[in-house]
Amino acid sequence: MSYPDPRYHGEKGEISASFRPAGTPAELTAPNGTRTHYLATTASTGGEFGLYRVDMPPEAGGPATHFHRTISETFFVLDGTVRLYDGDRWIDAVKGDFLYVPTGGLHAFRNDSGEEASMLMLFAPGAPREEYFEMMPAFASMTDDERAEFFLKHDTFWTD
Repeated sequence: MSYPDPRYHGEKGEISASFRPAGTPAELTAPNGTRTHYLATTASTGGEFGLYRVDMPPEAGGPATHFHRTISETFFVLDGTVRLYDGDRWIDAVKGDFLYVPTGGLHAFRNDSGEEASMLMLFAPGAPREEYFEMMPAFASMTDDERAEFFLKHDTFWTD
Protein backbone atom coordinates (compact mmCIF):
# COMPACT_ATOMS: atom_id res chain seq x y z
CA MET A 1 0.00 0.00 0.00
CA SER A 2 1.37 3.42 -0.86
CA TYR A 3 0.48 7.03 -0.28
CA PRO A 4 -2.13 8.60 -2.58
CA ASP A 5 -1.04 10.81 -5.45
CA PRO A 6 -0.05 14.33 -4.35
CA ARG A 7 -2.86 16.87 -4.29
CA TYR A 8 -0.82 19.82 -3.10
CA HIS A 9 1.85 20.87 -5.56
CA GLY A 10 3.30 23.96 -3.90
CA GLU A 11 6.90 24.13 -2.76
CA LYS A 12 6.66 25.86 0.64
CA GLY A 13 3.36 24.83 2.16
CA GLU A 14 0.59 27.22 3.09
CA ILE A 15 -1.26 28.60 6.07
CA SER A 16 -4.56 26.76 5.81
CA ALA A 17 -5.22 24.97 9.13
CA SER A 18 -8.45 25.62 11.04
CA PHE A 19 -8.74 25.63 14.82
CA ARG A 20 -11.90 25.11 16.85
CA PRO A 21 -11.72 25.88 20.59
CA ALA A 22 -13.20 23.25 22.92
CA GLY A 23 -15.83 25.67 24.23
CA THR A 24 -17.42 26.31 20.83
CA PRO A 25 -21.19 25.75 21.13
CA ALA A 26 -22.80 22.88 19.22
CA GLU A 27 -24.20 23.77 15.81
CA LEU A 28 -27.29 21.64 16.41
CA THR A 29 -29.36 20.69 19.45
CA ALA A 30 -32.04 18.08 18.75
CA PRO A 31 -35.41 18.06 20.55
CA ASN A 32 -34.18 15.18 22.77
CA GLY A 33 -31.21 17.32 23.89
CA THR A 34 -28.54 15.63 21.77
CA ARG A 35 -25.94 18.20 20.74
CA THR A 36 -24.00 17.77 17.49
CA HIS A 37 -20.76 19.68 16.93
CA TYR A 38 -19.69 20.05 13.31
CA LEU A 39 -15.94 19.69 13.84
CA ALA A 40 -14.99 19.10 10.20
CA THR A 41 -17.61 19.05 7.46
CA THR A 42 -17.37 17.84 3.89
CA ALA A 43 -17.29 21.49 2.86
CA SER A 44 -14.39 22.33 5.18
CA THR A 45 -12.33 19.24 4.25
CA GLY A 46 -12.94 19.32 0.51
CA GLY A 47 -14.86 16.05 0.73
CA GLU A 48 -12.08 14.08 2.43
CA PHE A 49 -14.05 13.33 5.60
CA GLY A 50 -16.66 14.60 8.03
CA LEU A 51 -16.03 14.62 11.80
CA TYR A 52 -18.74 15.29 14.36
CA ARG A 53 -18.90 15.23 18.16
CA VAL A 54 -22.22 13.95 19.45
CA ASP A 55 -23.13 14.67 23.08
CA MET A 56 -26.15 12.60 24.13
CA PRO A 57 -28.26 13.14 27.25
CA PRO A 58 -29.22 10.16 29.43
CA GLU A 59 -31.47 7.63 27.68
CA ALA A 60 -31.32 9.55 24.38
CA GLY A 61 -31.77 6.40 22.30
CA GLY A 62 -30.37 6.37 18.78
CA PRO A 63 -30.93 5.16 15.22
CA ALA A 64 -31.97 1.62 14.32
CA THR A 65 -29.75 -0.75 12.35
CA HIS A 66 -28.72 0.64 8.98
CA PHE A 67 -25.87 0.75 6.46
CA HIS A 68 -24.34 3.14 3.92
CA ARG A 69 -23.36 2.37 0.34
CA THR A 70 -20.96 5.27 -0.21
CA ILE A 71 -19.32 6.06 3.13
CA SER A 72 -17.69 4.33 6.06
CA GLU A 73 -18.55 5.40 9.60
CA THR A 74 -16.31 5.35 12.65
CA PHE A 75 -17.19 5.81 16.32
CA PHE A 76 -14.85 6.81 19.16
CA VAL A 77 -16.34 7.09 22.65
CA LEU A 78 -15.15 10.16 24.54
CA ASP A 79 -17.20 9.76 27.72
CA GLY A 80 -20.00 7.68 29.20
CA THR A 81 -21.36 4.45 27.75
CA VAL A 82 -22.59 4.22 24.17
CA ARG A 83 -24.23 1.03 22.95
CA LEU A 84 -22.70 0.25 19.56
CA TYR A 85 -24.03 -2.39 17.19
CA ASP A 86 -21.35 -3.92 14.97
CA GLY A 87 -23.75 -5.87 12.76
CA ASP A 88 -23.48 -8.95 14.95
CA ARG A 89 -23.85 -7.83 18.56
CA TRP A 90 -24.46 -4.85 20.82
CA ILE A 91 -21.39 -3.64 22.71
CA ASP A 92 -21.44 -1.34 25.74
CA ALA A 93 -18.60 0.89 24.57
CA VAL A 94 -16.87 3.18 27.07
CA LYS A 95 -14.30 5.96 26.98
CA GLY A 96 -11.55 5.11 24.51
CA ASP A 97 -13.48 2.35 22.70
CA PHE A 98 -13.46 2.51 18.90
CA LEU A 99 -15.65 0.97 16.18
CA TYR A 100 -14.94 1.18 12.45
CA VAL A 101 -17.81 0.29 10.11
CA PRO A 102 -16.76 -0.17 6.46
CA THR A 103 -19.02 0.82 3.59
CA GLY A 104 -21.98 -1.57 3.61
CA GLY A 105 -21.47 -2.59 7.25
CA LEU A 106 -24.53 -2.92 9.45
CA HIS A 107 -24.43 -0.68 12.51
CA ALA A 108 -26.41 1.32 15.04
CA PHE A 109 -25.74 3.27 18.21
CA ARG A 110 -27.67 4.53 21.21
CA ASN A 111 -27.37 5.91 24.69
CA ASP A 112 -29.60 3.77 26.89
CA SER A 113 -27.71 4.60 30.07
CA GLY A 114 -28.86 6.98 32.78
CA GLU A 115 -25.75 9.10 32.16
CA GLU A 116 -24.62 11.50 29.46
CA ALA A 117 -22.42 10.07 26.73
CA SER A 118 -20.19 11.68 24.13
CA MET A 119 -18.55 10.28 21.01
CA LEU A 120 -16.84 11.25 17.79
CA MET A 121 -18.36 10.12 14.49
CA LEU A 122 -16.16 10.11 11.39
CA PHE A 123 -17.56 9.68 7.87
CA ALA A 124 -15.16 8.95 5.00
CA PRO A 125 -15.12 10.08 2.36
CA GLY A 126 -16.92 13.19 3.45
CA ALA A 127 -20.67 13.41 2.94
CA PRO A 128 -22.96 16.36 3.67
CA ARG A 129 -24.41 14.85 6.85
CA GLU A 130 -25.41 18.21 8.33
CA GLU A 131 -28.76 18.26 6.50
CA TYR A 132 -29.40 14.70 7.68
CA PHE A 133 -28.81 15.66 11.33
CA GLU A 134 -30.83 18.86 11.00
CA MET A 135 -33.84 17.15 9.41
CA MET A 136 -34.13 14.28 11.93
CA PRO A 137 -36.93 16.01 13.91
CA ALA A 138 -38.98 16.28 10.68
CA PHE A 139 -38.89 12.52 9.93
CA ALA A 140 -42.15 11.89 11.77
CA SER A 141 -44.06 14.48 9.70
CA MET A 142 -42.74 13.27 6.32
CA THR A 143 -44.83 11.07 4.07
CA ASP A 144 -43.47 7.58 3.40
CA ASP A 145 -42.36 8.71 -0.07
CA GLU A 146 -40.64 11.85 1.28
CA ARG A 147 -38.85 9.82 3.94
CA ALA A 148 -37.72 7.19 1.40
CA GLU A 149 -36.38 9.92 -0.92
CA PHE A 150 -34.61 11.65 1.98
CA PHE A 151 -32.89 8.48 3.17
CA LEU A 152 -31.84 7.58 -0.37
CA LYS A 153 -30.38 11.09 -0.82
CA HIS A 154 -28.45 10.66 2.43
CA ASP A 155 -27.19 7.11 1.79
CA THR A 156 -29.07 5.56 4.72
CA PHE A 157 -30.58 2.13 4.26
CA TRP A 158 -32.59 0.74 7.19
CA THR A 159 -32.84 -2.97 7.95
CA ASP A 160 -35.40 -2.90 10.78
